Amino acid sequence: MKKILAFAVLGVLITAGCRKIEVDGSIKGDDGGTPGETTILSGKINADRTLKEGTTYKLRGIVYVVDGATLTIEAGARVEGERSTRGALIITRGTKLIANGTKEKPIVFTSDAATPSSGDWGGIVMLGRAKTNNSFNGAAGIGEIEGGVNNADGLGLYGGADDADNSGSLQYVRIEYAGYAFLPDKELNSLTLGGVGNGTTIDYVQVSYALDDAFEWFGGAVNCSHLIAYKTLDDDFDSDNGYRGNVQFGIVLRDSSRADISKVEAFESDNDANGSDLTPQTAPVFSNITAIGPREKTTNIGNSLYNAAAQLRRNTSTSIFNSVIMGWPTGLLIDASKGTPVQGNITAGKLVVQNTTIAGCATPTKFADNTGTATGWTNTDVANWFGTTAHDNAILAENAEVKLADVFNYSNPDFTPQAGSPLLNAASFTHAKIATGFTPVTFRGAVGVAGTPEGDWWKGWTSFVN
Repeated sequence: MKKILAFAVLGVLITAGCRKIEVDGSIKGDDGGTPGETTILSGKINADRTLKEGTTYKLRGIVYVVDGATLTIEAGARVEGERSTRGALIITRGTKLIANGTKEKPIVFTSDAATPSSGDWGGIVMLGRAKTNNSFNGAAGIGEIEGGVNNADGLGLYGGADDADNSGSLQYVRIEYAGYAFLPDKELNSLTLGGVGNGTTIDYVQVSYALDDAFEWFGGAVNCSHLIAYKTLDDDFDSDNGYRGNVQFGIVLRDSSRADISKVEAFESDNDANGSDLTPQTAPVFSNITAIGPREKTTNIGNSLYNAAAQLRRNTSTSIFNSVIMGWPTGLLIDASKGTPVQGNITAGKLVVQNTTIAGCATPTKFADNTGTATGWTNTDVANWFGTTAHDNAILAENAEVKLADVFNYSNPDFTPQAGSPLLNAASFTHAKIATGFTPVTFRGAVGVAGTPEGDWWKGWTSFVN
C-alpha cells in the first residue's frame, strides 16, 4: 500500500479510504503513516510534520522544508532518496530538522534502489543564518549552496549574522549512497552544512558511500562530534567559506579502490576558492580524528588519485589536535599554491597541528609552494614545524606500530587501540584552541579503550557493508 504526500500550491486534502494526499503542507502533526506503507514526499513541506517509525518515506526530487516548519523524524524511521528523480532533502534557513535516533534505533537515510550505489540521491542539506565569508549577487555574508538546489525563492541560500542559529538536531543517523555532481565543483554532498549555527546538534552521524564529500561545511559555527565517513569517493571533512566550529571524535575509513578524479583527502580546507583574506576566516578545530587511508602497508599503492590525509590550503586556519593519520601517500600537505600563503597562519599561531601521529605514509609531511612567486618555504620548513618538540607530534614508519585492532578490515573494522599503543595516554588539551568546548580524554584518535563509553561509541548503530 502506498501513500502520497504532495506539497504544491493547492490547499486541498483528499481522503479516500486509507489513501491520503496532503497538499501544500496543510496538515500539521504526524502524517498518519501506517506501518508497512511507503509515503512519497515531494515539493515543499511548509508545516510542522513528524515522520513515523515503521513507515518508509521516499524523497521524490528536491524536497524543501520552508516557512519556519520543523520536520521531526522518529527514532528507527527510514527515509529513502528516489534514484530516478535524484531525491534530496533541503532544510532552508529558519526551518529545522529534528532527527534524533538512538543507538538501538538509528534513523537511516538511504537509496530506494534494490541494488544501491553511490550517487543514487542528493543527500541532506542544512542551511542556517550563521556567518560566512561568501557573497551572493553583491550581498556579503550570504552564500548560494552548491548542487543546483537554489531557485527563484532563494531556497538554496545560506548565511546571516547569528552564529547561535539553530537548524535542528541529527543524532544517531546514517546517510548512505548520497551526493551527486550537478556541475564540476558544484556537487551535492551526503551532509552539506551551509551557515549552520552552534545552536544545532550534529552528533553520531555516519556517512557511507558518499559520491562527493561525506561532510562539508560552508561557513557557520556548528559543533559536531562522533562522525564517521566510510568509503567516501572524494573528501571526508571539507571546510570552506569561514567555517569555525569544533569537531571531536571522527573516523575516516577509505577504500583503496575508490577515489575521485579531483584527488582526495580526509581533510580539505580553504578560506574560500580564491584563498582570499575575507572574514570570518575558515578556522575549524578538529580533535580526536582517526583517518585511515588506502595503504595498509607502505609497499601498497592503491588508487593513484589519493593525495594527502590533510590538505590545508588557500589561507585556511584549520587546526588538528590529538589525532592519528595512517596509510596515505602524504600525511600532512601545507599547500601555498593559490591565494594568500597558508603558512602565514602557521607563523601567526592560527593554524596548529599538535599531539598528532602520522604513520605508514610514504611522505609524512609536504609543502606545495606558490605557483607564481616563491614563498621561501620548503618541505624542510614544514617538517621542522611539525616536528617541533613542544608540538608533541610523532611520525611512525609503519601502520602496525600504531597498534589498532583491525582498521583495514573494510567489512568488520575495529578502531580500538591495543595494549602498548602509542596513542594511549598521549593526548593533551592544554592548548587554548581546545581548552574549552572539547571533552578531555587521554588518547589520540577517535576511539579509546574497549568497554568504555569513549571506546565503544562507534558500535551498535553503525553499518559497514563492504
